[in-house]
Amino acid sequence: MTTTHLTDPAEAVADIPDGATVLIGGFGLAGQPTELIDALRLQGAADLTVVNNNAGNGDHGLAALLATGHVRKIICSFPRQSDSWVFDDLYRTGRIELEVVPQGNLAERMRAAGAGIGAFFSPTGVGTPLAEGKERRTIEGRDYVLEHPIRGDFALIKAHRADRMGNLVYRKTARNFGPVMATAATTTIVQVDDVVDTGDLDPENVVTPSIFVDRVVHTS
Repeated sequence: MTTTHLTDPAEAVADIPDGATVLIGGFGLAGQPTELIDALRLQGAADLTVVNNNAGNGDHGLAALLATGHVRKIICSFPRQSDSWVFDDLYRTGRIELEVVPQGNLAERMRAAGAGIGAFFSPTGVGTPLAEGKERRTIEGRDYVLEHPIRGDFALIKAHRADRMGNLVYRKTARNFGPVMATAATTTIVQVDDVVDTGDLDPENVVTPSIFVDRVVHTS
């Protein structure tokens, strides 16, 4: 697989179609691929399903994408906080669907997609509305519910540095969901602060190997 290097975020997201499921990295603003999100917002793809840890902050990045009305559904673990007014308004007026997934299950469902796991049993959510309609099983005296993988058509993530092959290293907490999203999407697009020659990254520090990376956008 060959990783394509670009400098224009608009070019990187140009083929995301209406109806796509897009995994977007970030824990709040930490690790959010803002330039790629802004490019997707301007590109105008509609009827999107977005998977993120939360539902946007303030009026920027993911929140600005939601404000366009082009996101039909959001799957997240933390939809509401003090500055999530864009999502709040959309949800209260019935203009966006919401699927709440506990944070550990959210990460594991994407990891399962990347690892080729068909489904898995989790104890998280048992006894709550989040378990309604899901298959239940008792294993060694503990109740579990069946959770299915979350796969993306595209992943938009942010890393600190890439090499020419597309191997990635991240910066501290900005790593968050990037590695699992990279493995769970058909096409992974990464914005990075820096690109170095192949061989300049310490292999021990590479978190996402290039086989999971399709496009690298150097945004700084």
